[in-house]
Amino acid sequence: MKFQKLFSIALVLSGAFSVAVAQTDKPLKIIIGVPPGGSLDALARAVQPIMATELKRTVVIESKPGAGTRLAAELLKNAAPDGDTVMIAPIVVPVLAPLTFSKLNYDAAKDFTPVIHMSNFHFGLAVPAEAPYKSLADFLAWIKANPSKANFGMPAAGSLPHFLGLLVSREANVDMVPVPFQGGAPLITALAGNQVASGIDVVGEQAELHKTGKLRILASSGAARSKVSPDVPTFRELGYANIQAQGWFAMYAPAKTPAAMVNAINAAANKALASPEVQERLAKMSLEATGGSPADLQKITDQEFTRWTPIVKASGFKAD
Repeated sequence: MKFQKLFSIALVLSGAFSVAVAQTDKPLKIIIGVPPGGSLDALARAVQPIMATELKRTVVIESKPGAGTRLAAELLKNAAPDGDTVMIAPIVVPVLAPLTFSKLNYDAAKDFTPVIHMSNFHFGLAVPAEAPYKSLADFLAWIKANPSKANFGMPAAGSLPHFLGLLVSREANVDMVPVPFQGGAPLITALAGNQVASGIDVVGEQAELHKTGKLRILASSGAARSKVSPDVPTFRELGYANIQAQGWFAMYAPAKTPAAMVNAINAAANKALASPEVQERLAKMSLEATGGSPADLQKITDQEFTRWTPIVKASGFKAD
């Protein structure tokens, strides 16, 4: 009888151990809400091999574009909190979308668990190469003298460049009309063709044309100059201390994912982001590798939400 009981207990323990091993052996799925080929996809692929080595499990990247990354966010919300699924998301998912959509298919504060802040990137205010204004001061003076022509293009309505443009308008005491485009490429084409007075987008998207003289970046939005365009001063350098903004990518897990699993994934991602090879790959895309703890990411998310809430509300913009 004792032997039968012990054997039954052994079977139970063996089964539990097998389940645990099976869970450990399952791939870690990283969801991204954009098509392959962009900077978010490149970031995921840069950290993938090192994370796989550190976690001793396969790491796969699943591209689920649609609805401005909201489809990927909904998939994460509905995923099991078992440590097998995470999402790398831009700032729009936890910060801007909740501020601009009255009906959203997720609640970032309740449905996601922060894992790690992964990278920052900055924006530039660029103007056509043939424009008469050569500096930020010249441009702002021109706006005041030509209010009917004052505008700024951005890659999408409701994007961070959109609200950064409104912040510039407020801080510089000028009135610029936002002009939305369907992505960064059409905006760059319009800028190079002198079809808009100015444009705000990721510095990395503007850098090459700035170098070749096909457009001119007047100021960048970071706390320090961008490494890809070190000749461009920041707004802060030019006397606008409150004009600072950065986009970022961060990793989230479903709500209620056990802390031990979150911490294991965090440690692997930190290891990857600290790699000189990964940092070099990201720098070529104008991305600055960051890292830190889940608590660090939560703090950044909260700060950004507080920072952009009054600007978004003052704009009256609604995405739905």
